[in-house]
Amino acid sequence: MLYRSNHSPLRTASSLAALAFALAATPSFAQAQAQVPAQPTSADTDSARSAGEDDLHNRQVGPDGVIVVTAPGLEQLDVLAGTSLVEGRELQREMNGQIGEILAKQPGVSATSFSPGASRPVLRGFEGERVKVLIDGIGAIDVSNTSADHAVSVEPLTAERIEILRGPAVLLYGSQAIGGAVNIIDKRIPTRRLNEPFHLDVLAEADTAYDLRSGAASLDLPLGEYFVAHVDGSYRNTNDLEVPGFTLSPALRADILADVAEETAEGNLEEAAELQEAADQRGILPNSYTETYSVNGGLTLFAGESNLGFSAGYYDSAYGVPGRPGTGHAHGDEGGEEGEEEGGEEQVSIGLKQFRADMRGELALGDGFFSMLRTRVGYSDYTHTEFEGDEVGTVFDVAGIEARAELVQNDSGRLGGTLGVQYYYRDFEAIGDEAFVAPNRTDQFAIFALQEYDLDFFQIEGAARYEMANIESVPLGVERDFDLFSGALSLVYEPGGDDRLRIGITGSRAERAPGGEELFANGPHIATQAFEIGNVDLTKESAWGLEGFVRGEVGPATVSVSVFQNWFDDYIFLQATGAEEDDLPVFQYLQSDADYFGIEGEVKLPLVQSDRFTLGADLRGSYIEAKLDDGTPLPRIPPFSALAALDAGFAGIDGRVEVQYFGEQDEIAPFETTTDDFTFVNASLAFSPLRGNDLVRVMVKADNIFDVTGRRHASFTKDFVPLAGRNFKVSLLASF
Repeated sequence: MLYRSNHSPLRTASSLAALAFALAATPSFAQAQAQVPAQPTSADTDSARSAGEDDLHNRQVGPDGVIVVTAPGLEQLDVLAGTSLVEGRELQREMNGQIGEILAKQPGVSATSFSPGASRPVLRGFEGERVKVLIDGIGAIDVSNTSADHAVSVEPLTAERIEILRGPAVLLYGSQAIGGAVNIIDKRIPTRRLNEPFHLDVLAEADTAYDLRSGAASLDLPLGEYFVAHVDGSYRNTNDLEVPGFTLSPALRADILADVAEETAEGNLEEAAELQEAADQRGILPNSYTETYSVNGGLTLFAGESNLGFSAGYYDSAYGVPGRPGTGHAHGDEGGEEGEEEGGEEQVSIGLKQFRADMRGELALGDGFFSMLRTRVGYSDYTHTEFEGDEVGTVFDVAGIEARAELVQNDSGRLGGTLGVQYYYRDFEAIGDEAFVAPNRTDQFAIFALQEYDLDFFQIEGAARYEMANIESVPLGVERDFDLFSGALSLVYEPGGDDRLRIGITGSRAERAPGGEELFANGPHIATQAFEIGNVDLTKESAWGLEGFVRGEVGPATVSVSVFQNWFDDYIFLQATGAEEDDLPVFQYLQSDADYFGIEGEVKLPLVQSDRFTLGADLRGSYIEAKLDDGTPLPRIPPFSALAALDAGFAGIDGRVEVQYFGEQDEIAPFETTTDDFTFVNASLAFSPLRGNDLVRVMVKADNIFDVTGRRHASFTKDFVPLAGRNFKVSLLASF
């Protein structure tokens, strides 16, 4: 793989500014050290461990069963966040190399499923710029949001848990995140003291469809009275994916076979044979391998109720990019001459590397109006190289910084909340014949606030954000400035006067600046198999939103249901023009009004509860409809989906059987193809080989038991990249 990094004076200045920003958390640490609370006794530790509890990975759920949100700024305001949590056994069961695939069974969530090496989450039908991926509250700072074939630079193997943040409060992490955010908690900066001499986690996996072999380990170690150190590493390797039936969809296969007949009639027998081979490809998805490794280290100083931690990490991934038969991967020389076409048939692969450094600080402020100052800084130096065979095609180079500081208010009995500021800088450069986005820089500065007022049976929650955004492309001589205002207000009724059941309504107003790709694109786009043209005159996108929800306990059931509607002004989207450039259809970024409507929900119902046996039902579903004002459907909107599962537990053995249905999507945008419905049946069994101790868990799992062909409508590549066929998997998770 190729690694390169260009450091400009502006980047260095930004790094120093972020460091100064971070040091705001360091005062008073010396004074706070005298207030260090007593460490847990060895008896306490032994008691917890003998009971099979994991002090470092206990569920983040309060005593009343309400999820404790850890995303900075949202700990208090769980109503606006609309949070789902994936952790523990569920995370082990759904573990995958791509964050989008891990979350695809959650209500209102799909995945881009570009390839086994690249899949981002799709939240409420939104993807790309409108969904923010966070690592412990700070953005991934890569190029995964600019194209569906770009992987998110995070290794899920080392994640402790994953939070899905929906709704308007997510706008506090950036005006772009209209659809929501995914927050990955990975422990690389220790956040609490240990009550044991060390803590070691080990995860190993193997499966059949991907030919997966993976492993990860993390170690947390107390260093004296005040410090905790962390180190982790992971490795993952897969071969070409096993798929059921033909690799190509029926519609695309019919088109290819028609091309075979045409080439044969014209006497081009070699070309016809190649196309026939592609049409007959079945059982294996060519060029879909992956190989990834990562290593991270961190250190935290604890002083009383304050702490300051740092981490550094390295991520390296290489993966194949399946090509569309007949067109390759849209690679090849622009305006290429005869004799150069063979270069376009080279298999395309991607190699990416990221160095990342992070800081997290909490400074206790006492009993005044504010209780805590929290700071969070992330820096990334990222390089992403696209290869055609062994030759370098396009290089994407990104350096960026994101920093946040928040003042958390002391609970005054009725009023609580957070005030904060955020800064983001990204320097993006693409080099190569197919660098379809011009180099550009993005600067954003924002102030935000969250407030909650408790009126016993009612609660009022509000959030507001003002952001200044500057996007500049020096080579094009274009600079755009945007002032963005976003806010949300919720009224919540609690029939019991507690958190057991909440019924509420949320209104929101959000504004988003166009991204660099939307403004400055001009060239062949790998992921979309299209020649994309940006529009430097795009204005900001704005949306009004209304959401009603019910969350909590209804009789014996736990319910979470939301109904939402978004009305967009100047919605930014890609529109086919009917023209062709370099044998690719031309798409241009335009703006129009648009509407989104959706329903998503989950119901968990205990059926049998006894000392020896438990049985419960888990029902999930989502429906999304998105159209322009003239009634034209928007592209890649996931269809109706539903999941029904039974969970059983007996004598330390946990089993789960689930049926997952994806409806047909026939409401399609111009030049889209329909997607057939399909049903997956999955099963898993988890047990501990050590009686009475749950710290070692073995899980065996079978996905897509009946080997059904499935394709995600949200995927750019659905017609030639189906989902995995029947897959048997075994994993071992151990904590010591």
